[in-house]
Amino acid sequence: MQLLTQNVAVEPTRQATLPGCVGRIQGPRPFLKWAGGKSRLVPVLRKCVPRNFGRYFEPFLGGGALFFNLLPARAVLGDSNYDLIHCFKTVRDRPDEVLEYLRSLTVGEEEFYRIRGVDPGTLSDGARAARFIYLNKTCFNGLYRVNKKGLFNTPFGQYKKVVLADSESLLSASQSLRKVELRCEDYSSVLQKARPEDFVYLDPPYLPVGKYSDFKRYTKKQFYESDHEKLAEVFRLLTQKGCRVLLSNSFHERISNLFAGFYQAIVSMPRFINCKGDGRGAVKELLISNYPTTLTQ
Repeated sequence: MQLLTQNVAVEPTRQATLPGCVGRIQGPRPFLKWAGGKSRLVPVLRKCVPRNFGRYFEPFLGGGALFFNLLPARAVLGDSNYDLIHCFKTVRDRPDEVLEYLRSLTVGEEEFYRIRGVDPGTLSDGARAARFIYLNKTCFNGLYRVNKKGLFNTPFGQYKKVVLADSESLLSASQSLRKVELRCEDYSSVLQKARPEDFVYLDPPYLPVGKYSDFKRYTKKQFYESDHEKLAEVFRLLTQKGCRVLLSNSFHERISNLFAGFYQAIVSMPRFINCKGDGRGAVKELLISNYPTTLTQ
């Protein structure tokens, strides 16, 4: 596979390589720390966003870093994780209630396991969203992971300083989400509403490239290699429909081949979430689009 430098024009399926770019997000900070979140990739992603587009679609929402940076006028955000979407909706509609519950909680190992053991279905909307944020901020590396029964099972993170009730972050997020359509559905269902000229950002669970790089277990339904194949089909269908599509995934030959015929660029980014300390560090990722970007021109 031939690699081209940043300043060389490339044809579809050829690849451009550039160093990662770490910069400050200009919009509201994501209020969740999400495994595979794109806060540090946002400066690079911004270079790939079309200048003009209709609605913004992000069906693998996670922490929503690109959305919060772009703040598009019209957006449809989705995820198959019910508790994640429930949290976003509650932060949008009842931020003060969420903050009140967060202020009542304390950070500690005993408290963590007590809250982790609470059935979220027995809680009010505000308490359920607060529980979700609490576990996200205090669990190991902020990794939201569930077992086959769908129960959250990430251990305590042993953090010394945790800001639970970040009123500035939550209230800014609430304001940004006011007119956003939030949907708890499979990504393909979310994208059925996409129309020509809409911009779709796809950030699926990455195809693992190492023994300790598996973050796909954040719902009880895992994301397998066959799901990446299906995603490539959806990518092509969206292209035929006239949507502009940008996808991020691991730098893996299988992914590159699945999206043969499209523009590809390689970025090198720092990774801070890994179950093994020596598994952190710079990693290569693929950015794939169905239109030329400043990275591939």
